[in-house]
Amino acid sequence: MPRHHQKKSSAPGGGSQRQLRVGEQVRHAMADILAQGNVHDADLEGHIITVPEVRMSPDLKLATVYVMPLGGRDTEIVIAALERNKKFLRGEVARRVNLKFAPDLRFRVDERFDEAERIEKLLRTPAVQKDLEQDPETDREEER
Repeated sequence: MPRHHQKKSSAPGGGSQRQLRVGEQVRHAMADILAQGNVHDADLEGHIITVPEVRMSPDLKLATVYVMPLGGRDTEIVIAALERNKKFLRGEVARRVNLKFAPDLRFRVDERFDEAERIEKLLRTPAVQKDLEQDPETDREEER
């Protein structure tokens, strides 16, 4: 009799439930490490860095850490400083998150805030405001 394997259900937002859970644990660990100022790098001093998301690879050996310096300034400098301190950060994450292998870390700028701001500006344009102000009842009568 053939065996039918059920396809693993994927959680919303991509990735398995385990990937999402481990990603959230790594995100909390990274946020704590950066908030406590454990990374001694001149380029990171004076920057408050948020970690809105961490995406894990299916084998949990690679973590893509999305970061955003407060105010969105010096993003390239902050990413370069995090890359320089990757080995230290990986060790700190390994101590805080119980995994078989410490994930390799990649750092990326989180551009969702910029995208949200761009959409907000677009929604405030006169052309869009005009469309939003139209009466829905008038539109229905015109369709008939």
